[in-house]
Amino acid sequence: MVDITGKPEQVRTAAASGKIYLDPGTINLVSAGQVAKGDVFAVARVAGIQAAKQTSGLIPLCHQLQLTRVSVDFSIEDDGITVTTTARCTGKTGVEMEALTAASVALLTIYDMCKAVDKAMTIGDIKLLDKQKQDAH
Repeated sequence: MVDITGKPEQVRTAAASGKIYLDPGTINLVSAGQVAKGDVFAVARVAGIQAAKQTSGLIPLCHQLQLTRVSVDFSIEDDGITVTTTARCTGKTGVEMEALTAASVALLTIYDMCKAVDKAMTIGDIKLLDKQKQDAH
């Protein structure tokens, strides 16, 4: 891991997104809350939040961070669902990996919940949208 001992504590925020491409019928099932496994958005939101909290255990060289906020939001589109995440902490290193991990796992959760009805799903476009830091005091 990179030594961050001498870095100042700052409020750090990162946003990430990704998309799962779905069949129109699958989008309708998700929108109507009719997927057999349950509420896709509720489960994917919790999965993304849990994933952000577990990032240092999943990505070998990530520092363990005390997150102060994680959000997972969804946008239904004609060809799929976009997931947008935000992570925040006060610390010595950024939260990009936490935001990206939250987006990735939320997308994988949607895939898992819809795999029985849509065999052609694809996940892509996972990217960092923004990262910021500001003095903590």
